[in-house]
Amino acid sequence: MNIDLKHNRNIGIAAHIDAGKTTTTERILFYTGLTHRIGEVDDGAATMDWMIQEQERGITITSAAITTYWHYLKQKHKINIIDTPGHVDFTVEVERSLRVLDGAIAIFCAVGGVEPQSETIWRQANKYNVPRIAFVNKMDRSGADFIGVVSQIEKKLSAKAIPLQIPIGAEEDFIGVIDLIENKAIVWDSEDTSGLKFEYEEIPEEYKAEALEWRTKLVEGVAEHRDYLLEKYLDNPNSITKEEMIEVIREATVDLTIVPVLCGSAAKNIGIQPLIDSIVCFLPNPLDRGATIGINPRTNSEVFLKPEEEEQLSGLVFKIATDPYFGKLAFLRVYSGNLNAGSVIYNTRTKRRERVSRIFQMHANKQNSINKISAGDIGAIVGLKNIRTGDTLSNDKFPLLLESITFPQPVLGVAIEAKTQDDVEKLSMALSKLSEEDPTFQVSTDPDSGQTIISGMGELHLEIIIDRMQREYNIECSQGIPQVAYREAITSNHKLRKVYKKQSGGKGKFADFTFEMSPCKNGEIGLEFIDKTKGNIIPKDFVSAIEKGFKESMSNGPIGGFPINSVKIELIDGAYHDVDSDALSFEIAAKISFKEAFARANPVLLEPIMSAEVSTPEICLGDIIADFNKRRGKIEGMEDKKDFKTIKAKVPLSKTFGYVTDLRTLTSGRGNSSMEFSHFEKVPDAIEKDLINKIKGIYNYE
Repeated sequence: MNIDLKHNRNIGIAAHIDAGKTTTTERILFYTGLTHRIGEVDDGAATMDWMIQEQERGITITSAAITTYWHYLKQKHKINIIDTPGHVDFTVEVERSLRVLDGAIAIFCAVGGVEPQSETIWRQANKYNVPRIAFVNKMDRSGADFIGVVSQIEKKLSAKAIPLQIPIGAEEDFIGVIDLIENKAIVWDSEDTSGLKFEYEEIPEEYKAEALEWRTKLVEGVAEHRDYLLEKYLDNPNSITKEEMIEVIREATVDLTIVPVLCGSAAKNIGIQPLIDSIVCFLPNPLDRGATIGINPRTNSEVFLKPEEEEQLSGLVFKIATDPYFGKLAFLRVYSGNLNAGSVIYNTRTKRRERVSRIFQMHANKQNSINKISAGDIGAIVGLKNIRTGDTLSNDKFPLLLESITFPQPVLGVAIEAKTQDDVEKLSMALSKLSEEDPTFQVSTDPDSGQTIISGMGELHLEIIIDRMQREYNIECSQGIPQVAYREAITSNHKLRKVYKKQSGGKGKFADFTFEMSPCKNGEIGLEFIDKTKGNIIPKDFVSAIEKGFKESMSNGPIGGFPINSVKIELIDGAYHDVDSDALSFEIAAKISFKEAFARANPVLLEPIMSAEVSTPEICLGDIIADFNKRRGKIEGMEDKKDFKTIKAKVPLSKTFGYVTDLRTLTSGRGNSSMEFSHFEKVPDAIEKDLINKIKGIYNYE
């Protein structure tokens, strides 16, 4: 079905865990007519949570894509929705989704407000300049505070939150909302549990003063965005029309100036239809996002492509999934041009052409076959063998490289092995497929023990991986204790000249170069290599070999064999022999000299630090703080939330294992917590030596 691009919406729905994200999505699907019954998370019937692990745990693990349609002002709109996980272990799903979306709905719990994962999602959306609408859910819950959440959005997220609605009632008395643009009350029929019946009514007398206050703030905010509207407002505050308000709110939302805020209760089926209206009314279409900027890898020049079918093809693969029937599915956002089933595309990363056998419009874990996917749309393609998340697809006569997606490095590992010999080969194949799907899941082999190490973003992440291997691939695994993904770094500079000579009777080996190694100052991860040599004293292919040798050396540091987090190397001088020098000589010399220089630059061990937020009854506060102190945690602040205290802290990952269970004990089951990776930090000197010995023992399984 072809729909004008201005009536297309590519949106994501994101939130902290338990804010009601999937429940809201299920209501959107129901009211748009895509599903004929409301799928409930609690009974495992949610359309978007199709994985067994999601249904059992009541959480979203993998992002699911679906397409639906909505009529607004007699115009049919196409809405591509991606429902993303709320748990921090699966934040990669949010990251790669936001990279290709035009807009997003950020859902907040009316009781919990802005929670840790909410802040992470907000930062990710800022990174990719994604306009947002905020939806304050669970207004029927005890302790619901709409205005309090609006205030938190402004203070914690530094966003200009503009309420377009205010609630009518709260907690068990929540029955509807006041639409500040229409200046009307929207009340849902309490006897109709489906939420299909609602009426626009006059604002109840007891809410008129509050509604006037907030509508005045809204009108003033709108007037400030346009000079002519400000003049109108000053002459007559009631002269600004509904159409003018909507136009300005939409423009300000698209350019990230404001965040419209709505409210409701997805579980009680209140507030969803106005939310869908707001999606098509205020969030951008592909045309609003403008031209795609890419790089032509052959000329290294910028290319601007409009979101039109007549343009050259450009598309970004944002997710890989394995389907039992079709094999490898590549989820694709097409930015320009169009892609037909059976056509040949060019992968800029591999520099190879491949044929697209089929194209699908996704419906969670189901597929609807379509003939083509065009500019501004999202779909899935089949037939590509060598494909990864972040790959750019284009035409080989017009190659293009789009900005890829960056993913965090895993922070936790565990050793696994197949329980039977028959499963050894199956295990290797399963791990390969799972690592293709998830860029934050990595597989390696311990160099000392030969054991397989799987690494991910947390305990739940690895638990799900192991569970999937058992259920989807029928592989039983034994697993070791969790291993923290430590890193190594240097704290000082070291200059080194390396002369590598080797004679074996014939052609020998020779390499000679000088470099300075220093810590990265710009926060860059990995190798920052700068060639300062002049006059071609070292041929360019030898310089590339030096860089390659340095880069490969970073996988194994001298302290405990852990990856090196970051390092800066400046190549200063060098020499070569016309006969004995070759690329391999310089690569070998680089690997040898890297270890020498690193060991002399005051290397240190880094450990992953987690940001923790704990909500606890005030009576348990002292016990919680004492427990953090035992875990080498640092308390950074506290907030009052109703009858609870919220503690923010930083704590080493190595000290967080089993924390959820311990917290339940300390608070008699009333406390809850969330954690996410924050940064790497030097291990304190007082415990570094003992820790290294312990790490080596664990790492080598002695």
